[in-house]
Amino acid sequence: MEKAKTKKANVLKPAEEVKAKVKSKAKSKSKSKKESKTEAAEIKLPVIPYVGGGKGLVIVESPAKAKTLKKYLGRNFDVKASVGHIKDLPKSKIGVDVDNDFEPTYELIKGKQKVVEDITKAASKASAVYLAADPDREGEAIAWHVAQTLNVPKSKIFRVLFNEITKSAVLKAIESPIELNRPRYESQQARRILDRLVGYKISPILWTKVRRGLSAGRVQSVAVRMISEREKEVAAFIPKAYWSIEATVSSEAKEFPARISRIDDLRVDRLTIDREEWANEIVQASQSAPWKIASVVQKSRKRNPDPPFITSTLQQESSKRLYFSAKKTMTLAQQLYEGIEIGDEGATGLISYMRTDSTRLSDDAIKDARQWIEKTLGKEFLPAQPLEYKNKKNAQDAHEAVRPTSIEYPPEKVKAYLDEDQFKLYDLIWKRYLACQMEQAIFDQTTVDFDVAGTDSKKYQFRSTGSVLRFPGFLAVWQSEEEKSGDDVLGVQLPDLTEKSQIQCRSVVSEKHFTQPPPRFSESSLIKELEEKGIGRPSTYAAILSTIQDRKYVEKKENRFYPTELGTLVTELLVENFKNIVDVQFTATMEDRLDQIEEGNANWITTLREFYSPFEETLKEAAQKMRDVKREETPTDLTCPKCTKPLIIKWGRNGKFVACQGYPECRFTSEFVQEEGVVKLVAQPTTDEKCANCGQPMLVKNGRFGRFLACSAYPTCKTTKAITTGIQCPECKQGELSEKRTRFGKSFYSCTRYPECKYAIWDKPLKQPCPSCQHPFLVEHYTKKEGASIRCPNKCGYEAKPEPIATAVPTTL
Repeated sequence: MEKAKTKKANVLKPAEEVKAKVKSKAKSKSKSKKESKTEAAEIKLPVIPYVGGGKGLVIVESPAKAKTLKKYLGRNFDVKASVGHIKDLPKSKIGVDVDNDFEPTYELIKGKQKVVEDITKAASKASAVYLAADPDREGEAIAWHVAQTLNVPKSKIFRVLFNEITKSAVLKAIESPIELNRPRYESQQARRILDRLVGYKISPILWTKVRRGLSAGRVQSVAVRMISEREKEVAAFIPKAYWSIEATVSSEAKEFPARISRIDDLRVDRLTIDREEWANEIVQASQSAPWKIASVVQKSRKRNPDPPFITSTLQQESSKRLYFSAKKTMTLAQQLYEGIEIGDEGATGLISYMRTDSTRLSDDAIKDARQWIEKTLGKEFLPAQPLEYKNKKNAQDAHEAVRPTSIEYPPEKVKAYLDEDQFKLYDLIWKRYLACQMEQAIFDQTTVDFDVAGTDSKKYQFRSTGSVLRFPGFLAVWQSEEEKSGDDVLGVQLPDLTEKSQIQCRSVVSEKHFTQPPPRFSESSLIKELEEKGIGRPSTYAAILSTIQDRKYVEKKENRFYPTELGTLVTELLVENFKNIVDVQFTATMEDRLDQIEEGNANWITTLREFYSPFEETLKEAAQKMRDVKREETPTDLTCPKCTKPLIIKWGRNGKFVACQGYPECRFTSEFVQEEGVVKLVAQPTTDEKCANCGQPMLVKNGRFGRFLACSAYPTCKTTKAITTGIQCPECKQGELSEKRTRFGKSFYSCTRYPECKYAIWDKPLKQPCPSCQHPFLVEHYTKKEGASIRCPNKCGYEAKPEPIATAVPTTL
């Protein structure tokens, strides 16, 4: 255990070595051309003079990144991976001394002993140590903790930063080492301590008042509140009926639609026509009346390209276009950044650093994009000047936008070396990068207004609007499936019309609609909302979304977030007792303060003091005043079917349930539903199977890891049994495959003989042999984009679409 010396830690200044660099460069100019060529062929330490003739040591976070760097640096360098953080606050206690300027106590992370020993040993032999962790707050913290752990003179330790893992970027960073960034490290440390104080101080109160194992998070709780409040809006929404009126008109035998836009001088919006009788009157009055063209307006409409990707927009577009979760997107992006094996070229970094909120592109990146556009698409697709994009407020401009590292690696060239999902994401990044430096798309838009003298003496106006893509511009490379139809507003192309054109009304119809509630958040829209409100930072969005699902505070159905009963309850308790912690503005202000610490404009200890003093008082009040949900009992009008005592509603691990008031003598419990205030028990499904021990019927139960069979005589008989598919395990040939759930709620199928047999698959097994290779069963595979398909788990290539189910057949368990 080691306490971080946050106040008096040495600033690791490579002063003497930087001076040596200047002298070394001056001497190198006098070398012969022959000597220069020899050095170029074999990279030596460009900055640091040899100390004892040892190699330089470069320390990164991941083995993949280490492999890529080793290829660039050659034999005069060793490259080691820390495999992420090596130190963190302890799990068993808070690890922060709030009475001593919030001094943290860091411990070596479990399982990192061998990694640290390996790095320390290599550092003791090295002539210089280069800390090349990622160029962000977390990377800076890793670098500082490694530096504090190494038993070498601080003068031998240097920080190097690169935005992309390419040969030129890596060598440039090694040639220009910098000091460790204290403000950036202190910003990360302040964030970590804030999160620890919130989590470790509020969670025990939730354990006491609700149940053990619950937790609160400084940022995650705000996200859950946003989802919970949106759900309340949906529940409170009262739909209103309205009617749309659309006509089919024709000119020169070409039919096209027109929609009502005005009634007399009243402009029609979607809620104007709110009575069916009125809609019918308009239909009757306008379909038999004479129609004439009042005006034809033609104009060009231009559409600008979107900025290059930042972390949040990459996650949003990946969710919308590729159906990837934010976590999956960042995992794939990390792989593309750290290096992919590209044939004889070896490990190659394909994209720039993926954690950024800057839309800036380097001059070289812009130049490469413009050259590709002109050469591949033509000069007409190239703007006269490079396009620049403004960053959003509070954006950190330390890194470029997310882009390909080289124009020499188009998606088609590297496709063979990427898996399917890596390729999809790389292709998305490639296209967005090029599109952001291309010309506008230009549409020819035509708007036609029709005057109709209604038979009811009212004047009606209908409007048709259509647009045709005249010049694709950036849409030549960046176009969604919906846009490929031409971006027509009404999905049609209008004929050539003038005010003198003959026009006929073929029909007029009305259609009833209802206003819709605000949509529940998807991953894409939640990330966008978090970003707009200043909650979290780009590097934290994926973790936020994963955490709130892992904690069972929200669940995702059909790509939309729903708060669970637990999430709603915890949110209500936090809002009542910790208003600031789950306040959007307060959390956004704290994010700004962390940014100020990183920029050197705020003190991390002062920031924590200002937060903790009022927080401590709030904790004391909450411990006394928070609802004691664990002990709350809501009476019902029902009686226990076992002992006739009253049944009450209680709160448990899986939410509300009905229990006998005679507990612990009577242990009857049941699920329930509440309809218009009336509580009804949900009958537990029985099966034809009898208990092997007592002969009583077996019931289907829902447990932490999925469904299972339990004896109906519980607690007298505690026999349980797995529900199986009836399919023999293909590995051990003894057990059967049964459905289970991970701790995150995802279903999978594994052998009933676990842990003796560890065979498991994600896809649902089907009890029918493969017609191609005769494997004993097939599986049902599902993706959001392609839907369900039947495949062979033996990977023989067999694939088919499932047959539609005509009738539902009850299944006997």
